[in-house]
Amino acid sequence: MKKLLQRPLLSLLAAATLALPGAPLSAQVNLPALGDSVSQDLDVGAERQLGERYMRSIRLDPAVVQDPILQEYMEGIFQPLVAASRKLGHVGDDIQARFAWESFLVEDKSINAFALPGGFVGTHLGLIAMTVSRDELASVLAHEISHVTQRHIARRIAGDSKNSMIAIAGLLLGVLAATRGNIDLANAGIVGGQAAATQMSLNFSRDMEREADRVGFNVLVEAGFAGSGMVSMFERMDQAYHLMDNGSFPYLRSHPLTSERIGDARTRLALEPFARPRGIAEHALMAARARVLMDPRVEAWQVLENYDAGARVLRDSGGYEQLGARYAASLASIKLRNFERAEASLRSAETTLQLLNPSAPEATAARRLLIYLRAELAQARGRPMEGVAALAQLQGEKSRPLLLQRVGLALAPGAGPGALRDAADALQTHVSLEPKDSYAWAQLALIWQQLDQPLRAVRAQAEVHAAAGDLNGAIDRLRSGLRQSRRPEADQVEASVIDARLRTLVYERQAMLAEMYKGRYIPPDVELPN
Repeated sequence: MKKLLQRPLLSLLAAATLALPGAPLSAQVNLPALGDSVSQDLDVGAERQLGERYMRSIRLDPAVVQDPILQEYMEGIFQPLVAASRKLGHVGDDIQARFAWESFLVEDKSINAFALPGGFVGTHLGLIAMTVSRDELASVLAHEISHVTQRHIARRIAGDSKNSMIAIAGLLLGVLAATRGNIDLANAGIVGGQAAATQMSLNFSRDMEREADRVGFNVLVEAGFAGSGMVSMFERMDQAYHLMDNGSFPYLRSHPLTSERIGDARTRLALEPFARPRGIAEHALMAARARVLMDPRVEAWQVLENYDAGARVLRDSGGYEQLGARYAASLASIKLRNFERAEASLRSAETTLQLLNPSAPEATAARRLLIYLRAELAQARGRPMEGVAALAQLQGEKSRPLLLQRVGLALAPGAGPGALRDAADALQTHVSLEPKDSYAWAQLALIWQQLDQPLRAVRAQAEVHAAAGDLNGAIDRLRSGLRQSRRPEADQVEASVIDARLRTLVYERQAMLAEMYKGRYIPPDVELPN
């Protein structure tokens, strides 16, 4: 029930933010100057704070996907686009320093993506699942990044504060209704506030969409992706719009397609040198993974378990549809604990990849993902040594997915305390270098619990919240750890670490509150608003 309550809130935050209306500004590529009306109403620092406030709730929401393999794949697309935008001069020094440039995934089968204030970009798994190339997916992310670099959210807020208040009022109504468990009323508040604000700012938002198209196309090409990805994505969305309108395509509602926008994209493509799509095999596997993870219902997995039975080698897809179908069937079978079926589908996927015989780099990338899937299968079957043997093929690799897959194998039944201790040491080194990795902290907490280290487990749980920006939750858990440390058998060295960390986070929270309340007295027990 908790997840059902939180999901509308997550989509609500994104929708209400994107519905903030804007002023009738002419399309431009250059960023607004710091002294203009945008900066006066919402400067880059205030926009980042607004985004962080949303993200404090979003990061801990169960609908946010914590899948290291998909996250790595998305970062491999997202970060080159951000770098290209910076190279083209769309990211000034102030935005580069202040904005987060953080990409995250949402467990939702609808086809959607959205930008939040401060450089946060969310992507629904349904969007990944429906794309046939990384260029198509990159075109959507380039478009959303351009919303951020062109300060569209700030320009909407600066353009018409009255419309903004309408959207925010709907947001608050939905949040309050959701906390009381009234989902229908929550959705009514969300839709009502969003629809009113969207209708009042429709003309302005279309101008901004055209601007994001133009800027995003240049970013897409500069980052090394094929410009044809934006055209084919537009054509795919246009076809979907005419074939169905059942609410599964919210991206079409917030990003209205017109013949003018599609024609502009085709014209821009004609002016660019032809670039052949790359990474088709890898993307087919990642789209298949997203297809399994986007809908965790048993009924959906049962359909996907037999997905490869209907897959066929199409001439235009080069057989990659079959490769993805067999990967999806294997992963769905793992989720259903039908391990013999998972093994058969995985072997078929490995054979299909050999028959496709892609280029050496593509084959290496796709083979790596199949190795990870084999390790997942071994972990689910309780055969951790088989998983370790599979991962041994990735000699010389040092990556976050590899680290976390090894941790998963160490946590599997039969791995033994030695594997747990090695995993704890590896994770401790990782989080010391990447303290914002909340998922790694969560895995470390599980390991410390299994190793009967309760204080270390509590400290790791606190760091999960701190990494997500939830200082209130982190402080609560550290205080719980201090209470536990009063027991005679408690590790006093770890207790001193908890005490020092608690003091640091309390100071950080007071500093954030001081910034929010501008010099007014703040009692020590005041918490940050959610």
